[in-house]
This record gives sequence, structure tokens and C-alpha cells, in this order.
Amino acid sequence: MTRCRALSRRGALLLAAGGLAQLSLPRAAPAASVAAVADQRAEVAALLAERARTLTAGPSAPPVEAAYRNLVLGPAGRPDQLTATAELTVRVTGYDAYPVVHQRRLELWRTGGGWRVEREDGPDGPAPLWDFGTVRAAVGAHCLVLGLADGPDPAQLTAVADRAVPAVTALWGTAWPGRLLLELPGTEEQFGRLLDADPAGWTGMVAVTTAAPGAPRHTPADRVLVNPGAYRGLSDFGRQVVITHEAVHVATRADTRAWTPLWLSEGVADWTGYRDSGRSPRQIAPELARDVAAGRVPSALPADQDFTAGADGIAQAYEQAWLACDLIARRFGPDRLVGYYRAVGAAGAGAGREEQSDRVLRDELGLGLAEFTALWVAEVRRLAA
Repeated sequence: MTRCRALSRRGALLLAAGGLAQLSLPRAAPAASVAAVADQRAEVAALLAERARTLTAGPSAPPVEAAYRNLVLGPAGRPDQLTATAELTVRVTGYDAYPVVHQRRLELWRTGGGWRVEREDGPDGPAPLWDFGTVRAAVGAHCLVLGLADGPDPAQLTAVADRAVPAVTALWGTAWPGRLLLELPGTEEQFGRLLDADPAGWTGMVAVTTAAPGAPRHTPADRVLVNPGAYRGLSDFGRQVVITHEAVHVATRADTRAWTPLWLSEGVADWTGYRDSGRSPRQIAPELARDVAAGRVPSALPADQDFTAGADGIAQAYEQAWLACDLIARRFGPDRLVGYYRAVGAAGAGAGREEQSDRVLRDELGLGLAEFTALWVAEVRRLAA
């Protein structure tokens, strides 16, 4: 409290307006000191502006607009050191309706040539791909893939993504942007940091669709993050299924709500990915088929927690979800599956998940949740045939 009272009126006003660095000044600070702080801030702001411009440097650099904003400086205990916080905003041209916002924490040192950034990281939240090195881009007809200069070639993903987009549009329509933005880090550890998650919990997870940090909910600013090790271990067919699956999540974002059960959102994504593949149910759901053959038959549709990364039986949960959506598509037609999905999102939270599911099923498909579950269990049992 004493330090706050010691601020000059001018210094307090400037701090409140965000116009100067947050450095305490004595009540009678000379104008030269205030000017020195302002000059210091201007130098750092110019340094960060140049740093932002480097994100777009190079022949393979992505088409981005980047800037540091809301810069706040603080002392570091020595006159040749500073700490700073800022927001790094990155907007990918043609893909992001809103800038992606990353909270940044910086350490700066003064050298003979001026200030330099000694360290930059994020205090919390997902890391930007730029934290891991120089970013390069590969452009497809329906996609943009961002990778690292010293990582896997991002061009390997463009053909897969370019096939996924028309396949998704053919079923889900043109109400989504019809393009994919993918990020391909160099390692599984980097993949975990992009998600702000423990990498061990995502081992084996090939890809995740995530909303861009700082973007308003239900905007098209989605990223498909690809785990390079897990992706590399897939066949060409498996890679296509995974990327098409993620493209469905991008296309259906406006229709997906917190009350949409994961068996439905993950099931329609897998069903679209496997659509017209010629694969049999036993080929698509091998883990579930083995469970059924061993006498382990589920009695209820998978719960949301069954899809948690690293959960026991997660493979079976995805296969069960695919089979439920396959049942709807075969019995009522693909268009009714799409209509049912959108009706669930439009229905509102309701009094409870099961009651809501029962009502929407009756309205859209003419049968209740118990009847649908019984039909689904019968389909599961057929996997053992």
C-alpha cells in the first residue's frame, strides 16, 4: 500500500491506462525519469514488433498476422534486465475469423545493441507452435498445414486433408468453411504442449481438434493437432479415416453443444470416416468384436468418461459409438443421422441427458432411448457371428 501511495498522480494515470511500464516512481520523480521509462517501453515494443514479423519470414512461412499487445514491463532486480508480460496474437489469413491469443511471459536483457529477448514462454495454457522453432507451411486445395522447419514435412498431410474435406461436405453440407487448418509438431512432447496436457495421457492419440485459444465459442477457428509418432504408425487408410474424423468435428462445431453425448459426436465422426470404405463391422470394430466373443457385451451406450484419453476400453468406446451411428444410418438413412445430430444440438440442455436423448430420439427417429439401446445391443452381439 505504501508503494501505491508513493506513485505520482501522472504515473498512476499512465499505469491505469496501460500507457507505461508498471515501474514504481517516487512522488517527485523528475520528468527525465518518466521519459526514460517511456523510451524503454518504446524500445521493447519495437523489439517485439520485429519479433512478431519474423513469424511471417521465409519462403515457406505461413500466411499469418502476428502482434504483441498489452505489454506490461516490470523490474528484474538489475538495470540491464526486465521482465514483461504480453499477449501474442496470431491470425492465420483465410482461416481464422479471430486472432488466436497466447499469454506470454518474457525476460529481457540489455546489451550493447539494445534490448534482446532472453526467454519467452507461456505462464499457462496451450503453447503456440512457434515456441518450438521456425514454422513452415504447406498449402493444399482445401487445407493449410503448419509444421516445423526441422520436423516432419507438413506436405505429407495436404493430400489426406484435401480428400477429407469433400467427403465431409458431401454428407454434412456447405454450412461450414470447407477448409482445414492442421498443425504438425515435431514430437509427441510438443503435441502435448500444444494441448496443454501431459503427453503421457495422449500416447496413441493420433489427432485432436481443438478450438483456438482466445477465440469466441462456435467460431471456425479450429485446429487439427496431429501427433507425429502415432500418425506415422498408421496405414494410409488409417490416416485418411483419422483426418476425415477430425474434419467432421470442424464441420459440426456449430451443431455440437455441451449436452451432445460423446458417443454421438465421436460416433458420427468415425462413421463419416469409414463411410463407403468397404470395411465390415468386424474390421471396423475389432476390439469390440473380441470382447463380444469373450462374452463381454455392453448393456448401455458408452458414457462420456469412456472417451477420456488413456482410459481403459477407449478403443471399444469409439467402436461402440461408430456402431450406434451405423445403426441409425442403415435403418433410417444418412440424412436422418445428420438431422438427428443437429436436432440434439438444437434441443437445449434439458432436464437430464437421458431424458433429453429419449425425447429427441422419439421426435427424430420414432423410438425411445431404451428401444434404440436394445437394437444397438443386438447389433453388438452380431459382431460375434
